[in-house]
Amino acid sequence: MTSLEDLPIRDDLRGRTPYGAPQQAVPVALNVNENTHPIPEDVAHDVVARVAAAILTLNRYPDREFTELRRALADYLGHGLDPAQIWAANGSNEVLQHILQAYGGPGRTALGFAPTYSMYGLLASGTGTEWITAGRDEEFELSAATAVAAVRAHDPDIVLLCAPNNPTGTPLSLETIEAVADAARGIVVVDEAYFEFADPGSQSALTLLAGRPRLLVSRTMSKAFAFAGARVGYLAGDPAAIDALRLVRLPYHLSALTQAAALGALAHSVEMLSMVDEIRAQRERISTELGRLGFHPYRSGSNFVLFGGVDDPGAVFGQLLARGILIREIGIPGHLRVTAGTEAETTAFLEAIAVSAPNRMAS
Repeated sequence: MTSLEDLPIRDDLRGRTPYGAPQQAVPVALNVNENTHPIPEDVAHDVVARVAAAILTLNRYPDREFTELRRALADYLGHGLDPAQIWAANGSNEVLQHILQAYGGPGRTALGFAPTYSMYGLLASGTGTEWITAGRDEEFELSAATAVAAVRAHDPDIVLLCAPNNPTGTPLSLETIEAVADAARGIVVVDEAYFEFADPGSQSALTLLAGRPRLLVSRTMSKAFAFAGARVGYLAGDPAAIDALRLVRLPYHLSALTQAAALGALAHSVEMLSMVDEIRAQRERISTELGRLGFHPYRSGSNFVLFGGVDDPGAVFGQLLARGILIREIGIPGHLRVTAGTEAETTAFLEAIAVSAPNRMAS
């Protein structure tokens, strides 16, 4: 039987493995930071009606410029944004891929701050962009001084800032983002996939866009909107910076069904986001209880909690899985990550992890 190694793939892809978390049918899946709350029934009915109407037009190509969707996304984001400042694609990963295709490539570099979202390196690799990582401060924080020093040392073509950071959940201050945006020569991307879960009053990098044509702010509907299966990501930036993305996108890349579904969800944004407060409450509950059990939860502005102090992460992961609870091993020694789900899911996780508390690392 032919293997991958027998095929003439690019040399720089040999030995690599594709991105992906374990997919297992379990009662409590808290491993990929989904919003585990179901879409409200009335919203689902509206989305279905819009998709059904779009089906009647599937003999025609969709609006290539997804005009109505860009207008709805601009209205949702606010900050005086115009539809010309909005881009969208099939999930924020495709948005980031467009950025790397347009602004990266052979002979160019992208900088991130490890540990961070593992797809950044994979997307860089897939576009022939050299992926460079710099370190973080203690507790996985990232100060302006640390970030700017790395930008000056490496002079990257693209800087990727995850705010809040995945997989650590660490919030990123507006001061750090502004300092990087002003220090960097190239494109600066602020990935705000989890921004809606940040503490109330947190400021978005959207406030920094004016006068900074090389700054792009990426978002997703997968998390707070509970729309992971629809695959809708988007960004805001200068219209000229977005024009470059048109050069690399596939024709008609957003289907009519995707556009219709996203418009339905955005029409009910207040109702769709009503579950965010509950998710924040469960996140704080997880952090408090993990600390009480002797683990070390990190500061989180997302819908998940990274916790250290785990003597054998593989063993704890297995013990939880045996009880029907799937969380995430993220490759940081002594650490695991768990999504903040519903109250019932959180209870199931906390009761199970309490049994595993003896496996915490001795301090």
